[in-house]
Amino acid sequence: MKRLIFALLLLGAGHVRAQEGPEYPAAAPEIRYVGRTLAADDGVSFDWSGTWFECRFTGRSIALRASDTGRNYFNVTVDGQPVGTISIAGRDTLVVLASGLRRGEHHLRVQRRTEGEQGRTTLHALRLDRGGRLLEAPAAPGRHIEFVGNSLTCGYGTEGRSADEPFKAETENCDKSFSCIVARYFGADYSLVSHSGQGAARNYGDANTTSPVTMADRIGRTFDCAESPAWSFDEAVYRPDIVVINLGTNDFSTLPHPTREEFRAAYLRILATLREAYGDRVPILCVAPRVEDPAFAYIRELCDDAPYPNLGFAAVLPGYCNNDSDLGSSAHPNYEGQRKMAMLLIPYISTLTGWSAPHAVVE
Repeated sequence: MKRLIFALLLLGAGHVRAQEGPEYPAAAPEIRYVGRTLAADDGVSFDWSGTWFECRFTGRSIALRASDTGRNYFNVTVDGQPVGTISIAGRDTLVVLASGLRRGEHHLRVQRRTEGEQGRTTLHALRLDRGGRLLEAPAAPGRHIEFVGNSLTCGYGTEGRSADEPFKAETENCDKSFSCIVARYFGADYSLVSHSGQGAARNYGDANTTSPVTMADRIGRTFDCAESPAWSFDEAVYRPDIVVINLGTNDFSTLPHPTREEFRAAYLRILATLREAYGDRVPILCVAPRVEDPAFAYIRELCDDAPYPNLGFAAVLPGYCNNDSDLGSSAHPNYEGQRKMAMLLIPYISTLTGWSAPHAVVE
């Protein structure tokens, strides 16, 4: 029987001695990372929502040694079954991910569910029990979707109980966002380049029609919340089969709105970055958000006359979800609302990629 220990355990504490065994550095080739990461002498660091790793191992327990500049939450899956949520905070802490496992081979997956503003995570090592070892890294599925977006992509408030509930990091879960739901449906890897409150030209609540730093700037970063180092698209271990952009909500949800020219220039910067990185053959799906015009009209116009080929257009219109039972924290879609959004976008992604749309539950 699997058992997850939720508390953070300080290194050297007596009750973690059962975990003492071989320790593998976080950058070991047996560990497969998905998302934007940076490997250094002290470990593998990242802060983008949804970044995850997986490995295969033998033994009856596994623990993670990690640090975090804030406090972040992670989904843990062992042998294909979700076993709980852990948090990482502070320096050089040891988190027991699973213990009491049956002898033999196991599969571990750990996914960051919170976003960059909550802090930067650095993984130092995986520790197994005596006699345990890491096996060859799992193979990639051969499909990859990159999502560029805002709080909807991050899964802000997906586990909130009502639209009136304020945001808490504990209820943010990107795994219940439309992005991860879509990736699961197609059996694809994914990367999330997303930050709550961000727009293409203007961020939520800005007093001006444009903001100094938006997703047009963050899209080129290794870390969401740091200007440098720049992300090396050429050296990345993944190349997406399609990019889905879901921006515009924050540009137009409050006044003052960016002008057509301001919004267009910022959105074209995003498209230019993606085309320079991935070329013309990778389709880009541009999603208009469920806010009133002009977002719909501006994004549709861009898809029609932008100087880049292979652009698709889709829209999440008002009325796609219930304004009570489908909303979580701060009136953001909960899991049910996110599922409905995913179901809207799946046909467009299927058409643009040529992937079949299987008769499967969207979850």
